Amino acid sequence: MELTPIQTEILTTLVNLYHQKGRAVKGEEIAAVIDRNPGTVRNHMQALRMLGIVEGIPGPKGGYHPTGQTYDILDISDQPAETITNIYRNGKLVEGATVCEIMFTTVQHPDTCHGRVRVIGDIRKFGNGDIIKIGPTPKNNLVIRGKAIGRDDTRNILIFVISDLIILPKRSVKECIQNRNVAIDMDATIKVAANTLLKHRIRGAPAVDATNIVGVVTLEQITKSLVLGLTNQKVREVMSSAPIIIDGDTPIPDVAKLFDQHHTRNIVVVINGKPHGIVSREDLVRESTTVSESIIAPSFMSA
Repeated sequence: MELTPIQTEILTTLVNLYHQKGRAVKGEEIAAVIDRNPGTVRNHMQALRMLGIVEGIPGPKGGYHPTGQTYDILDISDQPAETITNIYRNGKLVEGATVCEIMFTTVQHPDTCHGRVRVIGDIRKFGNGDIIKIGPTPKNNLVIRGKAIGRDDTRNILIFVISDLIILPKRSVKECIQNRNVAIDMDATIKVAANTLLKHRIRGAPAVDATNIVGVVTLEQITKSLVLGLTNQKVREVMSSAPIIIDGDTPIPDVAKLFDQHHTRNIVVVINGKPHGIVSREDLVRESTTVSESIIAPSFMSA
């Protein structure tokens, strides 16, 4: 069936709202998003319901559900039920959105690589020049970064210039951390902490009290205090508190998601409940593979 542009926009918005809200979507809600008359939207939805493209739910809490045919007619190959591929706008996670398809549209030119990404969720706040990050994708742990240059609201597609394509390794995080089995007492002076970090040639370590991991202390934090002559300051006064703590067997792609979710610079790694070291974004980048544009196939790929 050949849809009209407004029918495509209505169905796309229905899918977006259904996955954001997890319930039947009313025609008025769709109309508000696409800035159309509610009566016009209801008329189209009734026609689509009679064709079996959407399902109508009666009652005060009713509305419309997408069906398998909804996804087929929109050419969305995978319904986003089991896996989520995150998308970020200017460093912030777009809540309730998942990438379902990625297309590399230009790859031959040595200086330019354009891509198109189809999203289930709200992309109407994206504008030209916004920084986009996608991933990691669930199958191949691909992370894509770029800059938005266009948007198709009818089919919920973003067009962007790709700046980076990175494949995250499937190894565990304990294999890429900088230091091993080094922790610093939170009541130690920063001078003692600095000597410990320099001795082990590391840039930071977990800060601990008698029983718990309480923070992260880095050479950068220590240096700022030493420059001010505060050599007797305690680690507790300069450390980052409330650390994110993960097991050493956590896969690297899962760790990458945590950095984006918590906007942190360092994550503490433990093995058998004991601090094993810290991992940073830079550590993950060093372990990753950058994909050359010359080897990207110009084909449609599922996220």
